[in-house]
Amino acid sequence: MSKLNIGIILGSTRQGRLSPQVGEWVKQIADGRGNANYEIVDIADYKLPFLGESDATEQATAWNTKLAGLDGFVFIVQEYNHSITASLKNALDFARDAWNNKAAGIVSYGSVGGARAAEHLRGILGELSVADVRIHPALSLFTDFENGTVFKPADLHLVNINGMLDQVLAWSGALKVLR
Repeated sequence: MSKLNIGIILGSTRQGRLSPQVGEWVKQIADGRGNANYEIVDIADYKLPFLGESDATEQATAWNTKLAGLDGFVFIVQEYNHSITASLKNALDFARDAWNNKAAGIVSYGSVGGARAAEHLRGILGELSVADVRIHPALSLFTDFENGTVFKPADLHLVNINGMLDQVLAWSGALKVLR
């Protein structure tokens, strides 16, 4: 069986965002495992307008094509006002079938580890027929980011990252049979 393709979705598009640092960290750990193909998928690259505001056929087609080629996901989610970013919700809404019957892990960060954003994302993923895994690495803005800008994760997160990746791969492989 060929290796699974897992997208690491950066859930923010704003200037000065921290998600690229977190995403690269997750990718480095994941790549070191050698058991799947991992890639960063930055929603900012797709320049999706807000759903329904303008014709986005070209952007939506590119976004859906990218998602269709992936077997599972790891979402890098930051908490904004106790939820996910508008740009992530918009990107989720621009696809439907491309999400179905795939698995996802969530790595969140915020003042309380991004836990509230992760819980909101779980509800949305359920509606999109994405099976989210239980292990959830939660990073603190106070202890895992120096001066709130430079990502310096504690080593204790490695156990959860690897456990989450194990679950994403197991579920992604099992769900691939349904697609």
